[in-house]
Amino acid sequence: MDIRKIKKLIELLEESNLTEIEIVEGEESVRLTRGAATAAPMPAPVPAPVPAPVSAPQVIAAPPAAPAETGPVVSPDDSESVPEGQLVRAPMVGTYYSASGPESEPFVSMGQKVAVGDTLCIIEAMKMFNQIESDFSGTVVAILVENGQPVEFDEPLFVIR
Repeated sequence: MDIRKIKKLIELLEESNLTEIEIVEGEESVRLTRGAATAAPMPAPVPAPVPAPVSAPQVIAAPPAAPAETGPVVSPDDSESVPEGQLVRAPMVGTYYSASGPESEPFVSMGQKVAVGDTLCIIEAMKMFNQIESDFSGTVVAILVENGQPVEFDEPLFVIR
């Protein structure tokens, strides 16, 4: 931007009641601000208000819950009628793919025997393709997701018995 234009802008700012002018030409920009002769003291920061504690809602007596299972074993009593066996869960959020490409054979199929470390599927997360390997040896008795389906963290993918 030409210095003559900047001087002209300064004159316009002084002659007007404006306190600030900003001009942008292409990639160049100039901002002129009219300030007071002396700097005004900055006000002291005000602390954010602290919300009053909210009391938790009262819970009416509920029947005692059954103890939760800590292992990855699934029983046939689950609501989704998942076969009994070891669950392989999604270690991340992403998109599930059963094969390395659209024309490729799936990594595993129902009834296939797998060993620890065998690739079961791919989960795409943030443009990265992550191979999901089996933590168990056995036979794939259930594939719980479909190719191209979004999966959540800790969502069951396979049952291996």
